[in-house]
Amino acid sequence: MARNPSDPAKKGAASKGSRGTTPGRPLPTAPPGSTDAGLPSKRKIWIAVPVAAVVVAAIGLGYQSAPGSQFLLKWLNIGAAAPAATFVGSNACAGCHQAEAERWRSSQHKLAMDHATDKSVLGDFNNSGFDYYGVHSRFFRKDGKYFVETDGDDGKLATFEIKYTFGVDPLQQYLVEFPDGRLQALSIAWDTRSKEQGGQRWFHLYPNEEIKHDDVLHWTKLNQNWNFMCAECHSTGLRKIYDADRDRYATTWSEISVGCEACHGQGSNHVAWARAQESWWPFSRQEDRSKGLLARFDERAGVTWTHDPPSGNVRRNLPINVLRTEVETCGRCHARRSELSEKWVPGRWLQETHAIALPLARDVYWPDGQMRDVAEAYNYVPFKQSKMFAAGVTCSNCHDPHSGKQRIAGEGVCLQCHASEVYAGTKHSHHQQTDAKPNCVSCHMPARTYMVIDKRHDHSLRTPRPDLSVKLGTPNACNDCHTDKPPQWAADAIEHWFGPGRKGFQIYAEALAAASADRADGRQRLASVAGDTNAPNVARAQALVELAPYISPANADLARRSLADPDPMMRIAAMDMLSNVPPAQVWTLAAPLLSDPVLAVRVRAASLLAAVPTERQPQADRERFEKAAAEYVAALKLNADRPEDRSTLANFYARRGRSQEAENEYKAALRLSPQYTVAAVNLADLYRQLN
Repeated sequence: MARNPSDPAKKGAASKGSRGTTPGRPLPTAPPGSTDAGLPSKRKIWIAVPVAAVVVAAIGLGYQSAPGSQFLLKWLNIGAAAPAATFVGSNACAGCHQAEAERWRSSQHKLAMDHATDKSVLGDFNNSGFDYYGVHSRFFRKDGKYFVETDGDDGKLATFEIKYTFGVDPLQQYLVEFPDGRLQALSIAWDTRSKEQGGQRWFHLYPNEEIKHDDVLHWTKLNQNWNFMCAECHSTGLRKIYDADRDRYATTWSEISVGCEACHGQGSNHVAWARAQESWWPFSRQEDRSKGLLARFDERAGVTWTHDPPSGNVRRNLPINVLRTEVETCGRCHARRSELSEKWVPGRWLQETHAIALPLARDVYWPDGQMRDVAEAYNYVPFKQSKMFAAGVTCSNCHDPHSGKQRIAGEGVCLQCHASEVYAGTKHSHHQQTDAKPNCVSCHMPARTYMVIDKRHDHSLRTPRPDLSVKLGTPNACNDCHTDKPPQWAADAIEHWFGPGRKGFQIYAEALAAASADRADGRQRLASVAGDTNAPNVARAQALVELAPYISPANADLARRSLADPDPMMRIAAMDMLSNVPPAQVWTLAAPLLSDPVLAVRVRAASLLAAVPTERQPQADRERFEKAAAEYVAALKLNADRPEDRSTLANFYARRGRSQEAENEYKAALRLSPQYTVAAVNLADLYRQLN
């Protein structure tokens, strides 16, 4: 993390003590007999003076245009463009940023993945066993290595070496390497919690269903593949390198776990900048406001929060940017997304390199935006629908970005902004001061359990709404505790305490529920949410998507306006709304987005307009379409190890009239997963079209 130049505690840190600790950096040498080790000699200074004079004179006389002048300027590092940034490793950062590095070393990010060693392996490999639906697995050590005997991809018992550990708390998984470059995650994991908490045991991630060797969820199969499913977010500088022709991986990383550059990006230019500031050679110093960083996480700089005594809340002094650099950067791993490009840059829109799953898709979220399934650590969309996000709160307001821990334990992190005299007492909670008293988190961030034992908190930070549970069947925090009571009981209690009016920020539940149930009022309700600029963009975007079957002249203006929205999520959703309209009719509206600055928008435009033959495209748009189409194909080929992407690419080829290529891609999808029905159905339909 870049040092704050206004922080007196960190000023001069690089010049006072880091010179001897920066890895890989040669120390300046003193001439023989000199006692000024580490300082330039007088002779070197004498040489530097006339050279400097020559340069000043040359620039003053317009010497840049003379033969050889550009070489001299480049040699002196004047006006030279910064080279492409490369990875340098977290140790290179730790030399200057020692406090941040120390917090990171004990973080779950640092321990996200590791080689299987005595230090990293937490599970019991002392010939311990585990039984699962008739399969007895055995964990043991041999010659200093770790092994498991379990059912392989043919259902027969075989022995596999554990090459890597995966995660650390509250569970640890183990990775097995196969000859084709695949790393596969065992479905039997180690519970790292204490015995008192029920831990220190082996357990299966699917305890209530039998996962056989021919199931895509079996540990040897597609959906337990590290290279696609896990690698990007558990290592740094990852390159998947999948050879589709040979169905093999040659995946690489710059750092095995989540290091500094996983969030800050390649650090070579920042390291070069830092070293230049310390150099005795004056021309090596660089006046670079970016300090060689790919992103400056400074959106909290200058921000103050003023308390409003009547409400007990705070107000931010500065306006909020549409692009939230921290949230977009954390979203790379904390969002449901698929990778479009490996050229990710921190601090930019996530959609520049990733496609984000439908904001509030029905199978993932309840109509009020609560997580329906157990959603790992995917807090990007939940947080974006929160009042905290709307108010300008960022991830690091609550979490230390280097340790990953809360800045203050428990509800203290909430009371940074919400006055304790208003919110910490029984007047607000209406619960007695007992050990079981609910706190801010239990009421406003209810937990759901993932991977059997891992509790994850909903980051939509919502007001409990048992009244919506009565109407829509959605869960609520009150009945999470009071399981013996019906939702109506909880709704009556809330009304008795706070009055009949509900003032929750998330006011789109009934609209999304109406659409899900195909109610007659659904169209009007969705249009109201989509057009409400005070509603969270994730809800507005989902409303646009849900309006696709109901598009009409009356609501088409919603799509038109949203195509120009500064948030790329809205632009993509607007194109989804237009997906049922013949492409030729929407060409004029969508064609400008073929050259949108955000990759996910461009490729969605190419997909939307793909059915328009080249000869029917406006001449002025053809080049833009071809470029965006090429990007779309490249994005899908990046994930050629997935049947979904192969089938989607086949759909694109089919719309472009490239039938043979479409057939090849559908068949490739079925080779990857014979159970992938979508590809089989689409292939059959292609054959029908071709007679």
